[in-house]
Amino acid sequence: MKLIERRDYLNRLIRLKDTPDIKIITGLRRSGKSELVRAYMDWIRKNEDANIIYVDFADLKFDDLKTYKELYTYCEEKYVADKSNVIVVDEVQMCEKFELAINSLYNSRKYDIYITGSNAFLLSSDLSTLFTGRFIEIPVYPFSFSEYCEYYDYDSNTANVLDEYVMNGGLAGSYVYNEKEDQASYIKDVYTTVIKRDLVDKYGIKEEALFDSLTDYMMDNISNLTSASKVSNVFKQNNVETNHITVGNYMKYLCSAFMFYKVKRYDIRGKKYLETSDKYYLSDLGFRYAMLGTRNMDYGRAYENIVALELLRRGYDIYVGKLYQKEIDFVAMKQNEKLYIQVSDNISEPATLERELAPLRAIKDAYPKVLIANTSHDDYDIEGIKVLDLTKWLLQKVS
Repeated sequence: MKLIERRDYLNRLIRLKDTPDIKIITGLRRSGKSELVRAYMDWIRKNEDANIIYVDFADLKFDDLKTYKELYTYCEEKYVADKSNVIVVDEVQMCEKFELAINSLYNSRKYDIYITGSNAFLLSSDLSTLFTGRFIEIPVYPFSFSEYCEYYDYDSNTANVLDEYVMNGGLAGSYVYNEKEDQASYIKDVYTTVIKRDLVDKYGIKEEALFDSLTDYMMDNISNLTSASKVSNVFKQNNVETNHITVGNYMKYLCSAFMFYKVKRYDIRGKKYLETSDKYYLSDLGFRYAMLGTRNMDYGRAYENIVALELLRRGYDIYVGKLYQKEIDFVAMKQNEKLYIQVSDNISEPATLERELAPLRAIKDAYPKVLIANTSHDDYDIEGIKVLDLTKWLLQKVS
């Protein structure tokens, strides 16, 4: 398979080198975490005289290290004095009580530590409990549109490339297959045999048919406001017996495995977060079209999903904006920066353009307001609102 350098992630790891934190690389299974740490180790070897202690629990060569004492002893035995000692542990969850070994190694202050793992077993919500010392989380996502274009040597002038990305997604493991059927089969298998199996094992899920139905429903309703109660009622209307507690738990499990990202609502006028319906964005649209096909095809919602993931890649915290009865697709925040963003498919019709501009016009503060749409034009401005072409925005380099 062709490999491309994921420079943004690599640069971040390089910036964090030799900081005292435990670096924890998280993200969807098969999103490229293992390839990233291998590229990082290659960088270290080329640029520094460091001692790398590498353990990959997916490799049978390390099968004897699957208890915390064995892992700890192995790392200690590989330590080299008077050198920078870098520990990299891939698929760390396969080691029993791994956190005891990692914490002890961290407390010795002798190592620069990096770990990756199956995220059903290494949850963001669990990290502060698992690790008594300091840690920093580095989220890794499937290929962005820009990376997809780099892989296939496309540019913004390539015909229909954005819609191709919508259908194919960013799971690079599927790119080695030439036939669409084989690509879809690979993506389905990632869900069934990897992501779902992790969750079934961790949480002891008994109602797998219900779990699959919920996954399908959420994929079919990307970019729509929803809640556990709403989904539960829909299922009951279709004679599927369940309740909002079970549905809510299953939704939480899917988010814990980075299959979906939950985005809360934000009251712009009241400057507070709302506890009612949220939006759920799919980690990679390839899942939707591999598993559901093109039923209920809505490019506007698909583009909104792509923008949500791209904002997360660029380090923004995102919320669904509410202003009176109007909805703003995204309130994007990063440090002191705030953006209001609307996303649309086609704004060539005056009525559609006005509908998309109206919520942004209603916001009275001075933060930037942006409409991202399939314009196929250079950026322009309408009454202080920037109008950006979706393809160009996705391809722009971010410092």
